[in-house]
Amino acid sequence: MTYSTLIVEINNNVALVQFNRPEVMNALNAELLGELGQVMTDLGANPKVRAIVLTGNDKAFAAGADIKEMQDNSFVDMFTKDFLTDDMDRFLKCRKPIIAAVSGYALGGGCELAMMCDFILCSETAKFGQPEINIGVMAGLGGTQRLTRIVGKSKAMEMNLTGRLMDAEEAERSGLVSRIIPAENLVAEALKTAGQIAAKSSIAVMAVKESVNRAYETSQSEGLLYERRLFHALFATEDQSEGMAAFVEKRSAQFNDK
Repeated sequence: MTYSTLIVEINNNVALVQFNRPEVMNALNAELLGELGQVMTDLGANPKVRAIVLTGNDKAFAAGADIKEMQDNSFVDMFTKDFLTDDMDRFLKCRKPIIAAVSGYALGGGCELAMMCDFILCSETAKFGQPEINIGVMAGLGGTQRLTRIVGKSKAMEMNLTGRLMDAEEAERSGLVSRIIPAENLVAEALKTAGQIAAKSSIAVMAVKESVNRAYETSQSEGLLYERRLFHALFATEDQSEGMAAFVEKRSAQFNDK
């Protein structure tokens, strides 16, 4: 399938999805969000894809929502069409790991989309923020919720109330990003990391993704029980037998996702 606002490439079981609205700093309009939801559905169902990298360009991952498109909507418009919900639900239902590779601005919905990925790699040029307060609204894709869980109440409250931006070093210190990588190597390193994940058992990878995400949704005791039961369940797979046999025999495992 071809997309108007995205560039999609698949190589060696890894999909690279790139926002393609450079003339507006990859601003998130309805068409892009709809295509993003669709592409994650498509890639999630594609057996040739085992990991996904989501990126923008050197200047911007995504510099927020398309304000011109939204400005004339009323509360009734936004509420009755449940703006954002369906497309982002499709994004979140993708069971395959998604890595955000961020250079330049990741603001508003761009920051929130990066946080919806499973982890973020960024370059030294990255800047994160929730500046919606500057235009009289607030975050609507998780900027008050995911950001608070990741960096804590104080930083999240300050960023949402003032619109202050967070640079790459602060983002790494705060746990928002996993690693900082030189800009010229960012996408290549993200693809390499995705390739490492793609080489694992996809059953185990999906279980890890579910279990880590559950940590944000439940108590520690319930999360630990969920983790342990998934751990037990993986002993019913052929991949567990192969993985452990390969370790004992000092060879590389050949996983078959069974």
